[in-house]
Amino acid sequence: MTGKHGSHLEVDNDMACPGTVLSLLAHPDDAEILCAGTLAHLASRGWRCHVATFTAGDCGSAELDQAAISKIRRAEALAAATLLPGGYDCLEEKDLLLFYALKPLRKVVSLLRRVRPTVVLAHSPADYMADHEMASLLVRAGCFNAAVPNLFPRTGAPALEHIPALYYCDPLDGVDPMGRPVQPAMVVDIGSTLDLKEKMLACHASQRDWLARQHGMDQYLVAMRDFAKSRGSLAGIPAGEGFRQHLGHGYPHINVLAKALGGLCHQTKPHA
Repeated sequence: MTGKHGSHLEVDNDMACPGTVLSLLAHPDDAEILCAGTLAHLASRGWRCHVATFTAGDCGSAELDQAAISKIRRAEALAAATLLPGGYDCLEEKDLLLFYALKPLRKVVSLLRRVRPTVVLAHSPADYMADHEMASLLVRAGCFNAAVPNLFPRTGAPALEHIPALYYCDPLDGVDPMGRPVQPAMVVDIGSTLDLKEKMLACHASQRDWLARQHGMDQYLVAMRDFAKSRGSLAGIPAGEGFRQHLGHGYPHINVLAKALGGLCHQTKPHA
């Protein structure tokens, strides 16, 4: 169905569930690459899962116009989220033109107040492209601001009672824009959810075609598995997804993910 700011699918709002996790990343397929294995673990434990993207990936084609490729990529993202099962939203910002500004911030606050997440997964503050970095900043601000009643008081849902726990996913390839390694604070063991993660990523067929043309990368699923293997090696496990928790003033310091996933979460050792 179509919501105020884009396509979304609602899931059962069972108040007895342990919590709600929101992945709010820049583009369709970002969640599947960076955190789908962890989302699958939470879904299997009764958590509500919601996947959202800032854009519909409207620049992700050399053959189709923006409207046509956006329609395809929204459908692919919805199909992937349904496998969890989970909901999906697109905030309908423009690909490669994401900025920290009033309009997208309002959309983030509105989404957070509607979904009411316990945990939010965001992009790394330092990543290979500006869309990811702007998305990270907007989500960080949105988590704080959604609990302030006087900001955007007419967004359609009441302010959050508490700031949700915020975690940053790994940057792509595990490095910052200067190529320096970014080590996660913890790695989630996704060995048992890697196949589902792959099925979710395989829903994004149009992105595979785009990457093959734009970046000479025709091993979409293999690259995802290789990255999961490399992150898992940091914790001595076959496959993993890395996260760092935002621990700034006002944000929760309890490691909610570790409490929810128990032995699946492995703390990494800091670099010497």
